[in-house]
Amino acid sequence: MLGMKVLVIEDEIKLADYLRKGLTEEGFVVDVAHDGIDGLHLATELAYDLIVLDGMLPGIDGLAVLAALRQSRQTPVLMLTARGQVEDRVRGLQGGADDYLVKPFAFSELVARMHVLLRRSVGTAHPAAEATMLRMADLELDLIRRRATRAGQRLDLTAKEFNLLSLLLRRQGEVLSRTELASQVWDMNFDSETNVVEVAVRRLRLKLDQPFEQPLLHTVRGMGYVLESRAP
Repeated sequence: MLGMKVLVIEDEIKLADYLRKGLTEEGFVVDVAHDGIDGLHLATELAYDLIVLDGMLPGIDGLAVLAALRQSRQTPVLMLTARGQVEDRVRGLQGGADDYLVKPFAFSELVARMHVLLRRSVGTAHPAAEATMLRMADLELDLIRRRATRAGQRLDLTAKEFNLLSLLLRRQGEVLSRTELASQVWDMNFDSETNVVEVAVRRLRLKLDQPFEQPLLHTVRGMGYVLESRAP
């Protein structure tokens, strides 16, 4: 489910930073808010695929954020809380949460629960495969196994290369600027002195296009990069 946008609303700074880093490495695009007011603003103003919401927040607590959010959005919500009582979990689920995870928790379990919610939100018209497989021409990405193949051949990609390719593939045909790629894949503000994007694109192109007849990754001069299958 690489490239999906996640909002983490968590007031514990260390935990929020840990989740941002871990989820970014898993391929998610992550925004963070540290209180209920900022979190609710982001949740209602921007589009997210999933929200990770702490139950105890300054400003507006998690249940109030959830109640306000459910008036306008049905974004999947996974609640995090130190509260372990059954009645607290029931209250959160009755308030509109889709799942509930009690602190302390294993990061692997958080990611697994997120994947379940995201697959569920895709709907029943095209079951889980739609959310976990990306395809274009003879290129295929398995987002669960983190495997990329082209014309049946395995592509040996690094984690960042895989995340970069998955983002380009999700938005195939759309020109993505270096600034956007830096922000979404590396979680960094673009610095004109930094060539991390160009280096990564060059290495990805060597693996993705060089061994094959038809190039898929194209440079649009002065604008950025686009992944698309062009007629020869």
